Amino acid sequence: MRYELLIASVFIILFSGFLLPTANLAGTHGPLIPLIPIVVAAGGHPMAFGLLIGAFGLVLAISKGGSMLANLTSKGVCGGLLLYLGFVGTASQVKKLFAWAEGIGMSHIAFVVIFCTIILYALLEHFRKRWLAVPLSCLLGGTLAFAMGAPFSFQTEPGLPNMNPMYWWGEDTGWMLGLPTLEHFMVVLPFAILAVAMWSPDFLGHQVFQKISYPERTEKVHMNIDDTMTTASIRQTFGSLLGGTNFTSSWGTYIVPAAIAKRPIPAGALLTALFCIIAAIWGYPMDLAIWQPVLCVALIVGVFVPLLEAGMEMTREGKTTQSAAIVVFSSVLVNPAFGWSLTMLLDNLGLVGCKERSGELSKMSRWVLPGIMFIVLSSVMALVGLLPGIPAIIPSFR
Repeated sequence: MRYELLIASVFIILFSGFLLPTANLAGTHGPLIPLIPIVVAAGGHPMAFGLLIGAFGLVLAISKGGSMLANLTSKGVCGGLLLYLGFVGTASQVKKLFAWAEGIGMSHIAFVVIFCTIILYALLEHFRKRWLAVPLSCLLGGTLAFAMGAPFSFQTEPGLPNMNPMYWWGEDTGWMLGLPTLEHFMVVLPFAILAVAMWSPDFLGHQVFQKISYPERTEKVHMNIDDTMTTASIRQTFGSLLGGTNFTSSWGTYIVPAAIAKRPIPAGALLTALFCIIAAIWGYPMDLAIWQPVLCVALIVGVFVPLLEAGMEMTREGKTTQSAAIVVFSSVLVNPAFGWSLTMLLDNLGLVGCKERSGELSKMSRWVLPGIMFIVLSSVMALVGLLPGIPAIIPSFR
């Protein structure tokens, strides 16, 4: 974790801070996390996986494919995606907090912390101070839990990680995996394609939330999807070569609170990088940051509830609710990437949502590009066994 924080900080400063100020910070690929056990079981290698993600991401960024797909996505599809991500994320964090509380034999702590967080968030909404939600909720959650007897102690002492890439990719040191072979690259190929395909809906949700939250005449400082893909791809490539095993995406836990506070990306990026370096070297702040009463409430009020609000805001007018409902339905069936690609195709064809919008699109925008994206995504998911009830086409993934 220390090594990943230091790697991330360097690229945050270099790109989001200076070279590409419209690129959101490169964080962790949240939707990919449930797939990691499948990749490991199939014999995947993290270095091969990371390098392929970086390569495919650069191709998409250079070809402007990310922004093109974003432009083909209607408000209804965007809103539905935000609603799904917001609800699933909120539910998962509540479940995690209760699981942690039950594990220490104090289930009531989770209820009290979440109840008080709801009241605090409502008051901040009322007084239009929602930008204070993350720090105050973290302080409230941690203080309440500790006061009610939840165990906590600082364990991570100050220090630096081993920053020699050959240590991490050695056969008997670091991850003890050695360097990847051609077979490793073949094994992770479908997952790398899927990981980069998942970037578009992930980036789109963050961009839309920022656009909704920022004031008028601030278009020049909005997050750019292609710039963010470039940054994420380069950070992924070099991070993997250096020995890191984080798989990156747009940093939602940065852009959502930053958008609420109506602050530009570069200044916040520099502060974030500075705090990451301090936490990595000092060590003790890392223990506090991952303590469940602090972490869960921060994610709930800082990311997932705001996504719910933005999704509901986007589906208030016209026939956007039709598309939003299909996105949620199909995302529950498989995952958000499948739900986004399927609904984008149906929406652009005019089968759901605004038929007038469909009529104004060119043939390429109406069904060719959305159709290709849906077929590619569905095919990759079928190959690796991610379509529910359907065995993987490639035997090694079964």
